Amino acid sequence: MARRFTIKHPRTLRQRLLRGLVSAFIWLGAITLYYVVYSLFFDTPTEYVMKHSTDLLREEYGRLEARYDSLRLVADNITERDRNIFRMLFESDPYSLDEELHSLELSRYEELQGRSTYRLKRELGERTYEMEERLTELKNSYDKITQQIDSLGDQCNHIPAIQPVINPQLSLLTASYGMRIHPFFKTLKSHQGVDYTVPEGSRVFATADGKVKEISTRSTSGQSVVIDHGNGFETSYSHLGKINVQKGEQVRRGDIIALSGNSGLSLAPHLHYEVRNNGMRVDPIHYFFMELSPKEYKRIIRIAQSGMQSFD
Repeated sequence: MARRFTIKHPRTLRQRLLRGLVSAFIWLGAITLYYVVYSLFFDTPTEYVMKHSTDLLREEYGRLEARYDSLRLVADNITERDRNIFRMLFESDPYSLDEELHSLELSRYEELQGRSTYRLKRELGERTYEMEERLTELKNSYDKITQQIDSLGDQCNHIPAIQPVINPQLSLLTASYGMRIHPFFKTLKSHQGVDYTVPEGSRVFATADGKVKEISTRSTSGQSVVIDHGNGFETSYSHLGKINVQKGEQVRRGDIIALSGNSGLSLAPHLHYEVRNNGMRVDPIHYFFMELSPKEYKRIIRIAQSGMQSFD
């Protein structure tokens, strides 16, 4: 039997090839469409890992930031108390309130905005670690000073530590320690105390325990009282209207020793208050630490710096 050979027509091959290409394009389009739709609603494993990692990084950054703010608040509070005690006991220099601090902080903030998240996280971690070390040092220093204060016992009551008049709003202090314009001579003169503008008859308090050392009724300071507190501290209260104590009398912090007035060389009713340490007149503002918070302390300094006119 003779074998038969079947010859495929070229058009049939071409049609099959075309159908194959069309099918391939259809499958490719379907796969592409599936990938696009899947990407819109679902994350690929790589994307999921990246997003999850970003969320963890954001949470860690938030925790570090909150921790840093908390440590900074505690450290600043300890620093304020630490410096106040040093100033009282060891005559350290008072605070230097830099008026440019606010503008420097703003420029620093603008600089931080341009940094990457990774760099901010790294720097925040470093600063948090430094803050923890600083906090430990401050706490140790504060504990040492507290022990020294405890060892003084009742002697702490002999350190001037309150304002001599009732001044909860801090606004009664009108002239501070330093060079001020004299009310009568109109020239700059050293003003070695602080002036409180209070009505005549206002109560004047002893700012620490002590003994009345001197009472004066005839001088440019008008009626005045000097109290010796021991430990090298003395306080002076001038331009009084009435004196309630006698020379040699023992007084305690908070006792009413006099009523304010307008006696002596005085521009208007007020109280002139001085603190002396080992014979040297010092700024009384730094001796209100018992009744002022750090925020109030800064505020009363700014109030005092705003006035250039003394009343005596």
